[in-house]
Amino acid sequence: MHGAAFNYDGSCNKIMEQAQTMRVGFFGGSFDPPHIGHLAVAQAAAQAFALDKVLLAPTAWQPLKPQGADASFADRLAMVELLCAGQPGLEASSLESPEETTGPNYTIDTLRRLRAQLQPSDEIYVVVGIDAFLDIERWRDPRGLLAAAQWIVVARPEFSPEQINAMPLSAAERVRVHLLEDVQVPVSATEVRRRLITGEDCSGWLPPRVLGYIRQHKLYGAKT
Repeated sequence: MHGAAFNYDGSCNKIMEQAQTMRVGFFGGSFDPPHIGHLAVAQAAAQAFALDKVLLAPTAWQPLKPQGADASFADRLAMVELLCAGQPGLEASSLESPEETTGPNYTIDTLRRLRAQLQPSDEIYVVVGIDAFLDIERWRDPRGLLAAAQWIVVARPEFSPEQINAMPLSAAERVRVHLLEDVQVPVSATEVRRRLITGEDCSGWLPPRVLGYIRQHKLYGAKT
């Protein structure tokens, strides 16, 4: 946690501690399944931007992915809980559970719910891949999104940071966008699912507890 600030109140000769400002990361996605790449990104974002905690939130229904996830929301949330277990500062979150909304999960609505749970001085940092961020104009209320939080954009080798510079962002919006580089863990959830079906080894891509959960619950057609 960041150190508390203090003010001296001369009228009553007291030192009053101000509320600590929290830096809260929000990392949403399908997590279908959650893997070591997700873990590496969350840890790198927390370290690089001094985040007090990072919420990893499976999405019940992504509006830009109408095909949906292979595993149920409950299973994906349980696997994210296993991914975060024993990782200081990382927490599984149900902010985008089916109970929170009857339709697609729009990030602007999620950020408003998260803001309502925090103190006014707390800061929200959205962790997002550069491919998704470059598509932000297709999201609901892009201007509101960029005003509601700081954005940690995770770089990928196949994308150039210059693509962000070419985006139609105002000066005020640009200062809220931060690039997170040097986090290259070449793990694809699609490839993990393929390997689970074929029975190929993917133990290096999934924490043992997550892999055990997948096999126990017979997710993704996994072969033992």
